[in-house]
Amino acid sequence: MQQPFSWDDYSDQPAQLKDKNYKKKMRKKELSSLLATAIYSLVLLPLSIIMIPFIRRKTIKSNEFFSLGVDFEKEPQETLKLLQELEVEHILLRLKLWEMDKLDELKTFLEQNKHRRITLKILQDREHVEDLQLTKKDLSTIFSSLDSLVDIYEIGSTINRAKWGFFSVGEYLSFYKIAYDLKTEQFPNIKLIGSGVIDFEYHFTLHSLFNFCKCKYDGVSALLYVDRRGAPENTQLGFTLADKIALLSTIVWISPKTKQELHITETNWPISNTAPFAPTSEYECISEDLYADFMLRYYLHAFASQQVDSVSWHQLIAPGYGLLDYRNGLRKRDAFYTYKYMIQTLKNAQFLRMDIKRSYYILQFLVNNQLLQIHWSLKETTLKNEEFFVVYSKEGKPIEEEILDINSSPLYIFIKDAQ
Repeated sequence: MQQPFSWDDYSDQPAQLKDKNYKKKMRKKELSSLLATAIYSLVLLPLSIIMIPFIRRKTIKSNEFFSLGVDFEKEPQETLKLLQELEVEHILLRLKLWEMDKLDELKTFLEQNKHRRITLKILQDREHVEDLQLTKKDLSTIFSSLDSLVDIYEIGSTINRAKWGFFSVGEYLSFYKIAYDLKTEQFPNIKLIGSGVIDFEYHFTLHSLFNFCKCKYDGVSALLYVDRRGAPENTQLGFTLADKIALLSTIVWISPKTKQELHITETNWPISNTAPFAPTSEYECISEDLYADFMLRYYLHAFASQQVDSVSWHQLIAPGYGLLDYRNGLRKRDAFYTYKYMIQTLKNAQFLRMDIKRSYYILQFLVNNQLLQIHWSLKETTLKNEEFFVVYSKEGKPIEEEILDINSSPLYIFIKDAQ
């Protein structure tokens, strides 16, 4: 990665692009594509909203739905032990195109995880955006080297943030088409997803899925963060997380450019008092307790939609936003145990229904032929612990009190003899 671009090792993302003149120059150069993005949005966004009630529900494979972002360079042997403890069956890794020298190291890690489903997110830099022959050479090397080890390739990421190297959707489409042409001509069995738009900025997603580029996707990826709005139930322009998923699912459904798959390949919340490792300011950060609550509720909303094929939490080990903090040795946060109980309980679950009444949420699942309800409430209340209840906290700890506190932290309630 070359100047004016640089990488921030603390937050594991590009540093802010401070050269305002350069950004202005590049956006002026891409003006036609930026205008096209606006036009597509004006025409197709209202249509997508109208079509939301007509979207068809899918059947989501729960054992593939729960995915976890992993850094193959960070404590690799300990990471393998942690993945085994969590019983994770789907992981997402990232490869930076400007670090092709680490491909062999990545391959070794992938071979140690052959029994897991693998998504590989290929991160771009400006050099590869501008030099498409270089992109072709490096992508060809990746596809050849990792043949049979990767289930899904996510081509590019965060295309609507200039610091990541793209200044327009048009630039991204040219970049993605290199991968698509390689698939068509040499690697017909690989699976490609894109376009990796971050946040609730679907005008970029619309342009990437409705255009004249001669390329298609095997599925759509999105970095659907809602952290700046607080809880996943909070609204942005009137849309909760569930509403955002419904709209995005509709866009995927009506697009002629993609198969009907939707993968959320990155999301998290920043954790308080972790600067400079937190990717945002302290204002957006939350406590470790809320982090665990919000993570679980995010997964539950996405699973209940029955439209999202996978959600990858970002990520396993990271001081500012991970399930473990590596400062002063590896420390498992409460979210680690929350994730562990969630995936071990729900990875073979069948979703039945979701009920919402006065900010009180109840999700129902069938788990090993037993009825499971998960309860939480945005307004603290209580519930009698009935004789036919078997109750666990979000971390899987038994709860036997006669009166259950229903609050931000979801409770797992198994219903005895209910089938």
